[in-house]
Amino acid sequence: MDLNTVADVIPARTRADLAALGPTVAPLAGGSALYGEPQHHLTAIVDLLTMGWPSLTVTADGLEIAATCTLAELSRLPQQPGWAAQHAFFECCTALYGSFKVWNVATVGGNLSAALPAGPMTSLTSALDGEALVWRADGSDERMPVTRFITGNKTTVLEPGDVLRSITVPLESLLSRVAFRKIALSPLGRSGAVLLGRRSPSGSFVLTVTAGTVRPLQLRYETLPDAAQLEGDVLAITEWFTDAHGAADWRRSVSALLAAEILEELA
Repeated sequence: MDLNTVADVIPARTRADLAALGPTVAPLAGGSALYGEPQHHLTAIVDLLTMGWPSLTVTADGLEIAATCTLAELSRLPQQPGWAAQHAFFECCTALYGSFKVWNVATVGGNLSAALPAGPMTSLTSALDGEALVWRADGSDERMPVTRFITGNKTTVLEPGDVLRSITVPLESLLSRVAFRKIALSPLGRSGAVLLGRRSPSGSFVLTVTAGTVRPLQLRYETLPDAAQLEGDVLAITEWFTDAHGAADWRRSVSALLAAEILEELA
């Protein structure tokens, strides 16, 4: 979609260049979300790709994912020793409602910032206890869990002038066993529910529920719960929603079934 109200594209090369951002000036990375719907309020965009952030940085503490990292780059990260959860990178990328061409431009940060309930990077990074780094417009930095970064359907903690800089995934999550489940009303349709279970080497269990809820929700257990407890906790979630891709009661029911499959896989 053409952004015919945009009169200027500003390449950002330092953090100081981000001062141009504001209510009518938006950040641009891949652009798949920005160009996906009308943006009549915009007069300019600031190109973040010219910042030159390394897409993926493996450290002793885990993985730093730049907001400008594309889904294609994330999915193709060479297998890291001991990272039992790494298969979920590719699996979550396949949950994107878009072609391989979109993978090559859509960014992790853009997917998170769009805050669509079915955003696959929301599913992945929240399930792995990712921590978002936000560059605030006033020059300060703020770190927070991805589960807090996303506040609702298409809403985040970002204010005009703020930028999502990166997401850090801790090593413990990457070393954990992970099970992925997705369901949609049609084979190539937008996700109706995406669930990931994670069992750490210490035995703790986390179930992350996304796509069927307006924001990512987590159920945490010190040890593996029994099937009845997990089912009851999933069914007790109240933030299901209805749209063209699934009714709330359907999302609730299928999520309980998918949770049971995940529990069995990770037992």
